[in-house]
Amino acid sequence: MDSQLQELSHLSVIILAILVLSILVLFKSRSSNKLKTPPEAAGAWPVIGHLPLLLKSDLPHRTLASMADEYGPTFTIRLGMFPALVVSSSELTKECFTKNDIALSTRPWQLAPKILVYSYAMKMATVELLSNWRVESLISPTLASEADVAIQELREHWIENKDDSGHVIVELKQWFGRLTLNTVIRIMAGKRYCAVDKEEEQQCHKALRQLFRFLGMFLAADALPFLRWLDLGGHEKAMKRTAEELDKIVGGWLEEHKRNRKDLGETDGDRDFIDVMLSVLNSKEIGGYDADTIVKATCFAMIAGGSDTTMVTAIRAISLMLNNLPILKKAQEELNARIGKQRRVQEADIAGLTYLQAMVKEALRLQPTVPLSPPRLFSKDCTVGGSHVAKGTQLIVIILKVHTDPVTWPDQLEFRPERFLSSHKDIDVHGSNFTLLPFWGGRRICPEISFGLYTVQFLLAIFLHEFEISTINNSPVHMSESFGLTTIKATPLEVMVRPRLVDELYARKDI
Repeated sequence: MDSQLQELSHLSVIILAILVLSILVLFKSRSSNKLKTPPEAAGAWPVIGHLPLLLKSDLPHRTLASMADEYGPTFTIRLGMFPALVVSSSELTKECFTKNDIALSTRPWQLAPKILVYSYAMKMATVELLSNWRVESLISPTLASEADVAIQELREHWIENKDDSGHVIVELKQWFGRLTLNTVIRIMAGKRYCAVDKEEEQQCHKALRQLFRFLGMFLAADALPFLRWLDLGGHEKAMKRTAEELDKIVGGWLEEHKRNRKDLGETDGDRDFIDVMLSVLNSKEIGGYDADTIVKATCFAMIAGGSDTTMVTAIRAISLMLNNLPILKKAQEELNARIGKQRRVQEADIAGLTYLQAMVKEALRLQPTVPLSPPRLFSKDCTVGGSHVAKGTQLIVIILKVHTDPVTWPDQLEFRPERFLSSHKDIDVHGSNFTLLPFWGGRRICPEISFGLYTVQFLLAIFLHEFEISTINNSPVHMSESFGLTTIKATPLEVMVRPRLVDELYARKDI
């Protein structure tokens, strides 16, 4: 009986809140109807707006892209209590990230970052550390070393399991995933991911996948904060569990570094990025966050920005090449011409691999790793495309639509790297041209562009140079998607692999 009364009480509170909010929404819409505003998409529910449409969609970026086809390059939706402007053209995106960039320098409150990344300390870490401190000296040697190990392990797998045709089946999502995660964790913490306890490895992998999934979700609590206490879908409970698991792992790395610095002396040298951060922060606070929180948040920022996105981009690029074999052949012909088969790819080679660079750009254009920009918040009233946008409105850019605008990109759905060697050769991915935005734009552009782009190019160059690849039975690769912080290929990528180079070049190097 008590539980029934409690449920009735909860229901009464919800009904009352909905009535109050309905009145507020109606009043606001009437008070602003004298101004020209972007059209609102149909199908909104009272109070909860278009939230049901997005919550039930497996691929929200595809849903919003379809709505853009109907309503045009700018329209609004309602995410519960909050309006959102959806933009899908390069011209309007440029207007947002130039004329209105200062007004869009903040992001809306969201439950996932609050719980999973120490109440937005990741944002502070990104602004204050990743964008201002040198990590390049830690990246190149570690990346090359980890690639050597992964290549050798793959060749050993080929020796032990090759079939009569000289091929072995490899699942590349797992292979690239381990390689990129090993690289990032070794840069950060000085240890290899696969060298830790197997149980911890599995726990870490599962927790990270949950992190990426939650950071990309539309949550009811973000749109209807007054219902957060209900924890609809159990997401908050699951996020707290994931946060605890990750905090235990990363916190363990941090305490280990503190002990080592105490034993060896703080002037003994910076061996990895955690050491660098401990030296820089020196127990200071940044933006109200203590040094330990900043260090852990930065570790999460690097994992999210440097491992998952790199793996997803590499897998997408290889999948597109396998479905367009002449492009794969051209990429390997360039590797043969520039490097040959008597030595391995080196860091200095990447700048001369212009076709490979164009191929990576085209993969980022056609299938952006993050197809929806992270939401931003208008901190004051603005004008976009001649229409009034009220303070408190969120901004969502459909990067996928910007990248496939037929006005800018002829044959927009075709995979044609050659466009970046001719008609679009002056377009880069650094946010200066708003027709290509794989790393977003404006003052909140991703700070890890150079690291991510170089890592993808280097790993693809090594892999394509050292192995012949083909699909099983020459079947096409299914380009299905799974949505989250990054849009990963939903199914495994199993390929047939065999070495291309002489045996002596695959010798393992010590790490």
